[in-house]
Amino acid sequence: MSKFMKKHRNIYLRIFDVIVIFFSYYIAQVILSDSLILTPEMNRKVLISIVLAVIVYGGVLQVFKTYKNITRYENGKDYLIYVLACLISCTVMIFFNVLKIIPTVDERTNLIASLIIVTAIIGYRVFLRMILNDRHENKEKSNNKKNVLIIGAGEATKILLSTIKNSMSDVYNVVGLIDDNINKVDYAISGKKILGTRYDIPRICKENNVELIFFTISNISNEDRKNILEICQEVGCKVRILPGTKELIKDKPIMQSFRNVEIEDLLGRDPIKLDNKNIKELIHNKVVLVTGGGGSIGSELCRQIIKFEPEKLVIVDIYENNLYDIEQELKFDYPNSKVEAIVASVRDKDRLNEIFEEYKPYLVFHAAAHKHVPLMETSPLEAIKNNVFGTYNVVNCADEYGVKRFVLISTDKAVNPTNIMGATKRLCEMIIQAKNKVSKTEYVAVRFGNVLGSNGSVVPLFKKQIAHGGPVTVTHKDITRFFMTIPEAVSLVLQAMSGAEGGEIFVLDMGQPVKIYDMAKKLIKLSGLEPDVDVPIKITGLRPGEKLYEEILMEEEGLTETKHDKIHIAKPCNVDIKMIVNKLNILRKLVNTNNNEQIDEIKKVMHEVVPTYKGKN
Repeated sequence: MSKFMKKHRNIYLRIFDVIVIFFSYYIAQVILSDSLILTPEMNRKVLISIVLAVIVYGGVLQVFKTYKNITRYENGKDYLIYVLACLISCTVMIFFNVLKIIPTVDERTNLIASLIIVTAIIGYRVFLRMILNDRHENKEKSNNKKNVLIIGAGEATKILLSTIKNSMSDVYNVVGLIDDNINKVDYAISGKKILGTRYDIPRICKENNVELIFFTISNISNEDRKNILEICQEVGCKVRILPGTKELIKDKPIMQSFRNVEIEDLLGRDPIKLDNKNIKELIHNKVVLVTGGGGSIGSELCRQIIKFEPEKLVIVDIYENNLYDIEQELKFDYPNSKVEAIVASVRDKDRLNEIFEEYKPYLVFHAAAHKHVPLMETSPLEAIKNNVFGTYNVVNCADEYGVKRFVLISTDKAVNPTNIMGATKRLCEMIIQAKNKVSKTEYVAVRFGNVLGSNGSVVPLFKKQIAHGGPVTVTHKDITRFFMTIPEAVSLVLQAMSGAEGGEIFVLDMGQPVKIYDMAKKLIKLSGLEPDVDVPIKITGLRPGEKLYEEILMEEEGLTETKHDKIHIAKPCNVDIKMIVNKLNILRKLVNTNNNEQIDEIKKVMHEVVPTYKGKN
């Protein structure tokens, strides 16, 4: 459409409306006269009626501002206004006929003419809208728009299509929809056809040069979600996912609710079902203390604990920045809850005594620890000081101040450890099992593997490497690890804690081990890139103390089932507190010398106290 026509579109619409009115009255009169030839008197009345109708209909349409509409964007509401305007105009015309002021056609002619007018006015406007939209879409297709495929054919898709049509049609070209309901295939939503099921995605993407996929299905099992996302991943398209139906009711546009697909979406793990009643009975109106509360696991523990309304949540951490962040987050989200953030080290027994004396916690979650395997291999003294003696300090405080239950956050690296970090965590497990025999406090440990997105996790590292164009570094092509999400791991920790009796080492169901190399490839593909083409993968070799695969049980341990299908109990080992204390005293003397020449002697003692430790002397 030329600039002149765009500027004066209302003039053309008025001309078309006059033509419609002219023919409508003649057609109406011909229908009632049952003759194509009208008498001179009837012709005169029709012409007078046409002149009057042009004034009346034009005036009413003007009052309703219909000539200000942009035809391409008209919708059902606008067409209802046309119906109302024509109804009012018809009433006015009949009123003139009744008054006999002007010789016009009768009421029946006015009614039939009005029906023809409203049908024609709406009809040709709809026709114009279709032509204009087709021209607009064809023009935009020639621009640099992204071809988009939408997976899902529900309410979210309808909202998304409306958003794209109204405000983002210059950015996205929707080629069609995907839905696994075979009965919906070949039908359409808002003019966009459902082209097939998940198994048609590769073909459709190839035929239509799809660059971006929107995933809008919320009521779907994790396994199906994983399967569909893996298909999308293989076609090499960028995928954006709508997390759930709750995103649709938030006070923000739907496009802002979409997020990138994360590696968690490809795990396909079912959501955790918790017995919240048991957990709440232990936490509600009690003082709960979390060490390492600023870390990945510790902060999530705080987020989930505070939902059960403790009397007070005491968060202890030596790193003040993370501690401040979680304190401010909880105070903002739970303004009526009591949160105490304390900067302190678990190595400082006197400071811990002051904290326990002041707050007298009922439950203690001990998450503070050094966890990075290669770093601890080069700084074994720090691993022992923080992990072993830090834990020992908190364990003794729990006993001295009458804590009901103490929960140690352990790791699968404590099983047959090949590194000093794993050995220290196994010694921590032994400490709490030995202490449980001589204390009224119930000591338990919860053992699980890697958590996605935690500090030091491989996933954030891979993402940074991908962002910089690579290479993505993997230590071994066959290396495997167990993975959980942080909320999933913490939920199971709370569930295990609620059913503990003391002395148990709870082992969480980690699912199937994941190849790190495969994970690296998936993350690259999730970024819309091709492994070893856009982003290289480099094999660097195993790091000091690193295993090719992790274990969850030692040979002497067996699993006992619990009421929860994702929580098991390792058979407790016979650990003597006197032996533990004796070895700790020896270690303390060696560690306190701060002499690197003592490292071999320290590792020797670690081998003696942790027989399964396979690290080098």
